[in-house]
Amino acid sequence: MISVSEALNILNGINIPHKSEICPLDNALGKVLFEDIFSPIDMPPFRQSAMDGYAIKWSNAKSYTLINESKAGDTLNHSLNDGEAVRIFTGALVPDAADTIVIQEHVTKNSDIITIDKLPEKTANIRRTGEQIKKGNLALEKGTCLNEAAIGYLASLGIHEVKVYTSPKVAIVVTGNELRAPGTMLKPGEIYESNAAMLSAALRKIGITNITKYKVEDTFETTVATISKAIAASDVVFVSGGISVGDYDFVREALLKNNVEEVFYKINQKPGKPLWFGQNKDTYVFALPGNPASALTCFYVYALPLLKKYMGFENSELQRIQAKSKHNIKNPSGKTLFLKAHFENDTVEVLRGQSSSMMHTFALSNALVCIPEHISEVSKGDIIECIKLNEQ
Repeated sequence: MISVSEALNILNGINIPHKSEICPLDNALGKVLFEDIFSPIDMPPFRQSAMDGYAIKWSNAKSYTLINESKAGDTLNHSLNDGEAVRIFTGALVPDAADTIVIQEHVTKNSDIITIDKLPEKTANIRRTGEQIKKGNLALEKGTCLNEAAIGYLASLGIHEVKVYTSPKVAIVVTGNELRAPGTMLKPGEIYESNAAMLSAALRKIGITNITKYKVEDTFETTVATISKAIAASDVVFVSGGISVGDYDFVREALLKNNVEEVFYKINQKPGKPLWFGQNKDTYVFALPGNPASALTCFYVYALPLLKKYMGFENSELQRIQAKSKHNIKNPSGKTLFLKAHFENDTVEVLRGQSSSMMHTFALSNALVCIPEHISEVSKGDIIECIKLNEQ
């Protein structure tokens, strides 16, 4: 059995062979850029009006003759003499001869004559060519996670596809003869299987959609065969349940039978002690405890950072913050505790219902309180570490 810090150090030290793919911009939300992107154009690509108003050659004159108009999408570059004005709209091409836009609220119009009530400074309300970015300049750096603003920005530069880090293909192998799919009728001794749905949701939340689920009977032969199939088709495999020491817990032996090298097994923590991690070439395997709260805790603390590292994220771990405890907490176990909690206004409350099988409390949590193994007691008001769960 190893400590939490030892397990995290092992996972942080893994050198993942990254892969890339060309992704349509419409599908790139949440992806991480595999290379720098340079702007193929000036942005804006021409001088644009920043306001609805009138384009003029700046002077101290008050009155101008209106000769034409320029609206967004027009391509004609109107000529303009002293004392003349062009009606112009936001985003429209500014005539080469114009150097100022007077906003419409500062103008009185009488037929084709406008009178300027408030003269702006010269060059006002004109977006210069390349004001946002010049052609050939760096638009976004490698390692940038593409949010909706980045997608819009790249689209405005005419970019329709990007090279991104490839997301892993993930398999979820569920063990347990007592498990039944939601929506079916339960017999005595049966329960609904929830870990596959839970893990799939957690994977989709970080942008992983290539997910294959397997259900395996509690026999050694079928466990070996199913895990073999999952490893062959996946980059990361999650096995749910069957990793403890019961008579029908075949997962560990089945993993070893499939030449998965055991990196560590059992961590000095609660919940989630019987976590197993191993590797078969470039496929990584997490054997998670069957209890849902234990499985999700292990996913957040150990699996999520590896997955996000695989996907090119520079900061792959969930944010850890310091908060003031709302009450006393005892830790007589000598293990690191991960406690479901609610964080608000720099304080944190450990919620009732910490059993490894209870998911209702997890559903109400936005943080995990982390009490290290060497701390046996926390007093109300003490500063403790929390892992935020709502910033994946």
